[in-house]
Amino acid sequence: MAMVVLTMLAAAVIAIPATAAPQPLATLKAKLTTAVPGPGDPNGTGNAVIKVYKTKLCYTLSVMNIKRATEAHIHKGAKGQTGPVVVPTDQTSFNLPRPTSSGCEPIPSSLSTAIRQNPSNYYVNVHNKPYPEGAIRGQLRMMKGM
Repeated sequence: MAMVVLTMLAAAVIAIPATAAPQPLATLKAKLTTAVPGPGDPNGTGNAVIKVYKTKLCYTLSVMNIKRATEAHIHKGAKGQTGPVVVPTDQTSFNLPRPTSSGCEPIPSSLSTAIRQNPSNYYVNVHNKPYPEGAIRGQLRMMKGM
């Protein structure tokens, strides 16, 4: 009898599908450069990949040719405009790129929707001591094929 129960339990475990990790609702990218409104670090460049889920946002940042980063955020603002920090929502920074970093931040579902619907209304900004208003920045956009 014990063997029958064990066999049934083993069959039930094998039949349960493995739950896959949730897929992002959108994958965005930004090319970070010295951009208006500047002045920004004239030699700095970088990249950001942003994965937006319903209530979190995950990021990978890489920077080159800038002094050590002191802050990195996503701001609301159109190209050439400045705006408030929206991610992380506690007004601190992402894990600072040295020269790369990654992590996830909780966000309200309303912000997730807004970023997914209009990514170009948001930009990634990396700050440092020589350029406290932003060494490099880049507007978010959908990755090709998404």
